[in-house]
Amino acid sequence: MPESGSEPWEYSLYIPNDPRAVTICRRTLRLILTMHGLIRLVDVAELLATELVANAVCHTKGPAALRVRWSAGVLRIGAWDADPEPPEPPGKLEQLGETEEGRGLALVRACSDLWGWQPLSRFGNRGKYVWCELAAVA
Repeated sequence: MPESGSEPWEYSLYIPNDPRAVTICRRTLRLILTMHGLIRLVDVAELLATELVANAVCHTKGPAALRVRWSAGVLRIGAWDADPEPPEPPGKLEQLGETEEGRGLALVRACSDLWGWQPLSRFGNRGKYVWCELAAVA
């Protein structure tokens, strides 16, 4: 199995606004990380990608994209969507109680090393890019 090493790489998966795309993104991410020798990051990365893509698909009306990038020992996972409105700031995970609302970005904040968002346009569509990072600690 090849180790990801220091060579940077990046993948993008453009998806329709369809809840089934979340599963496709999760499985594609698992394959990408496995093929690059980053199996130790798969479980957390799948959780993070699921939350980011689910937000993009469930809370917007247009197309979306999953972007996965490896560079300098850091895995960046991001989701672009066609809604330019910023995401709601995440609450603290332990304060959310039993409700499902607001858990996605709280999980992203709790499980990643760094997260953020930025306005971004794709193919003439205005939108945003919400991302998080995982450092690959040996």
